[in-house]
Amino acid sequence: MHKTIGGIFFRVLVSPAIFAAGLAWAQQPAAPARPAVATARVSTAPPRVLSLADLVRAALAHNPEIAAYASRAAALRARIRPAESLPDPTVSAGWMGKPLPFVLNRAAMTSYRGVSAMETFPFPGKLKLRGRMAERKSRAAWWDYQAVRRRVVAQLKAAYFQYAYCEQALAIVGNNRVLLEKLTKIAEARYQAGKGLQQDVLKGQLELSQLLEQIAILQEERRTAAARINTLLDRSPQAPLAPPAPLAQTPLAYTLARLYRLAGADDPGLQRDQRLIERDQDALALAHKSYDPDFSVSTMFQRMPGGPNMYGAFVGVSIPIFYKSKQRRQVAAAARSLDSMRSLRANRQTTVNYLVKQQFLAAEQASRLAVLYSQAIVPQSSQTLASSEMAYQAGKLDFLSLLDNFVNLLGYQVNYYRQISDYQIALARLEPLVGVELAK
Repeated sequence: MHKTIGGIFFRVLVSPAIFAAGLAWAQQPAAPARPAVATARVSTAPPRVLSLADLVRAALAHNPEIAAYASRAAALRARIRPAESLPDPTVSAGWMGKPLPFVLNRAAMTSYRGVSAMETFPFPGKLKLRGRMAERKSRAAWWDYQAVRRRVVAQLKAAYFQYAYCEQALAIVGNNRVLLEKLTKIAEARYQAGKGLQQDVLKGQLELSQLLEQIAILQEERRTAAARINTLLDRSPQAPLAPPAPLAQTPLAYTLARLYRLAGADDPGLQRDQRLIERDQDALALAHKSYDPDFSVSTMFQRMPGGPNMYGAFVGVSIPIFYKSKQRRQVAAAARSLDSMRSLRANRQTTVNYLVKQQFLAAEQASRLAVLYSQAIVPQSSQTLASSEMAYQAGKLDFLSLLDNFVNLLGYQVNYYRQISDYQIALARLEPLVGVELAK
């Protein structure tokens, strides 16, 4: 009787589902079939799949942080021409005579009405340096904008791959939950018939409760990932999302050395710091030029009551007599600022190299584990479950061991998709550093 019930259970439930799924994993380890979730639908048309490319385009178009940095870069670009332009001229009008405005005292020869205009001309080279400083700052702001664009896209992709993993895992766990419920009911029936043990029933109920806990955790992770996606798109966190495409591993066609070179040439932080170094170099040159005098030219016209009109012109020059407390300190401050930016860039270079290697190793490890799961652990677990079936039918294996093998296979299948998700997330985090698309 013991063998008959076990044989019927595995032929009806386990063999067509779990064992066949295990064989599919063994035959196609690189691309396991996505478990289907049976849901009631009004229409038989397949649901629209959430496209990662569409999400990226929507984020670039609607994310408010990206828009803010774009406006900031445009504002700084608009300041280049004003920085290299001459100061505004000064025009003044006045009189000397009676207290009433512009009323002459015709009895006094010194009474007059007049106008004057003055323009200041900085020493040659100063305006050019100021314009270049504004341009360097504008370029640095443009790289800040690029950094934000890349960071938002990387965050969006990471949330998308987490969302896809949760969908994949929930599908697997949901299907196996049905089988585990039936398995537990059979254990209860055998116990009530006096053919099984109470611990079999309790173990089945415990595993089912743990499976429900796993479903609740995955559902919460999925809601969190969906809320993150919607937030990056500047939408309500509760906005509905279509199901994602099945997880797939994107090949990494770059070596670590190649990634280092790409990051050194295109990391936004390094490029921004380089532009700021160039700005500080110009600022130091401008500080040295502060010792050079600026010039002013003015002209005037006076109308006198009892004499001819008077014309005049003046030329002025600034004298840096307070150079010890002013110009010298400006040069010292500019030199320190330049040293600071060079140190920051060196630190950024070290940090970038670390981040590149960190994400590269994370992707490499996740890829190895995914291969291990698909080509070894899952097929071996499937074979173990099949062997357990035969041993259970022959009365050589207890129910608890059989249940453990069932649960282990389920965990390995879920972990496979976790590794694929971790691999894709690591590639997404590499993209902002190297400036090329890796995760698709």
